[in-house]
Amino acid sequence: MRTAAPLALVLAAGLLTAVPASAAYDDAPRTWRVGPGRALTTPSAAAAVAGDGDTVLIDAGTYSGDVATWTQDDLTIRGVGGRAHLRADGRDAQGKAIWVVVGDRTRIDRIELSGASVPDGNGAGIRAEGTDLTVTRSWFHDNENGILAGADPDSDVVVRRSRFFRNGAGDGYTHNLYVGAVRSLTVTGSWLWGADVGHELKSRAARTTIVGNRIDDADGTASYSIDLPDGGLALVAGNVVIQGPRSENSTLVSYGAEGLTQPSHTLRVVHNTFVNRRSSGTYVALVAGSRAILLDNLLVGPGGLTSGASATARASRRVGTGGFVDPGADDFRLLASSPAVDRGVLVPRRWRPLWEYVHPAGLARRVMVGRPDLGAFELR
Repeated sequence: MRTAAPLALVLAAGLLTAVPASAAYDDAPRTWRVGPGRALTTPSAAAAVAGDGDTVLIDAGTYSGDVATWTQDDLTIRGVGGRAHLRADGRDAQGKAIWVVVGDRTRIDRIELSGASVPDGNGAGIRAEGTDLTVTRSWFHDNENGILAGADPDSDVVVRRSRFFRNGAGDGYTHNLYVGAVRSLTVTGSWLWGADVGHELKSRAARTTIVGNRIDDADGTASYSIDLPDGGLALVAGNVVIQGPRSENSTLVSYGAEGLTQPSHTLRVVHNTFVNRRSSGTYVALVAGSRAILLDNLLVGPGGLTSGASATARASRRVGTGGFVDPGADDFRLLASSPAVDRGVLVPRRWRPLWEYVHPAGLARRVMVGRPDLGAFELR
C-alpha cells in the first residue's frame, strides 16, 4: 500500500501552495521536481515528502552538503539534463552515507555522489539497507565506499553503465563497490578504477554476475580487482581486468578467501582479457573446495593462471601487447593480426558474454562469426 507524505512534512517543506493538502494523501504516484529554481530546491526536501511509487527528478547541478534518507518503496530517482551531483562536503545521513536507501525496489539513474566520510571510516555514496536496488548511469568517487550494501538474502542489486573511482579510505576495509550477503549482484557495462588499498569490487552475494566491464587499478593501490570472499555461484565474463603496477595484492580475481560459506562453490571465468602490470601475480586465486571453470581468457603480462586449487581450464592464452588496438591507453580490442582471433572454444550459452564493454561505461552486443575469439572482444 502506498505511504502518503505526512501533511506536517509538506508544510515543513514550504509546499502548501504547490501541493494541496489533499494531494498529500492521494494514492496516485507523483513526480517531484528538484532544482534551485523549483519549490523543492534540494533532494533532501524531496526525500521528506515523496511517497511510495513516486518519481523524483533532480535537475543537473551540484548539491553541496545535501544528504538524505530515502524510506519510500518503489521510488525512482533520476538526474535530468545530466548528472545531479551530491557532494558531501563534510555532511552525512545517519553517520553512514550521503544517501541512505531504506526503501525497497529503489531505482537510481544519472546521479553522482562524492566525498562521503564518516567518523567510523565506513561512509558511502549510497548505503543500501532496503531490498533490491538498481543503479544506472551513475558516478561514485572519492568516498570511503562507493556503494555499500548490507546482508539481505532476498535482495538483488543491479549496477549498469556506472563509474566507481578513487573510493576507499586507505584501510583495506573500504572499496569501490562492496555488497554483502545479498541474493544476487549483477554489474554490467561499468568502469571501476583506482580504489585506495581496498578492492575494486567485493561481493558476498549468493550469485554474482560480472559481465562486460572494465576493472582497472590505473595508478591506484587497490588490492584484488574482484573479490568473492564467500564463494557463491559466480560468472566473470567479457571483462577487461587490469592490475596496476601499484596494486597492493598480486591477485586479480580472488574466490573464497574468507571461506566458502555460500551454498554454491562454482566460479566460471569466461572470455576475459586479464592484464597484469606487476612483475608477478596470479590471475585467479582459488581455495580448496572451489569448482572453477576457465575458458577463452587472454592473459597479458606475467603470473600464473590459477593458484590454491585445481580448475578446469581450456583455450586460455598468454599474449603480448602487439595484437591490440592501443594497449597503452587500455584499449584491448583486437587487431586482425592478433593470435586471439578464432582461437576460442564454444562455451555454453548461459556462460557466454552477450555484451562487450564500450568505453566509457557502455555496452555493445558481442557478435560472434565463426569460431569465438579469445578475450573480452570479438574482432569487428
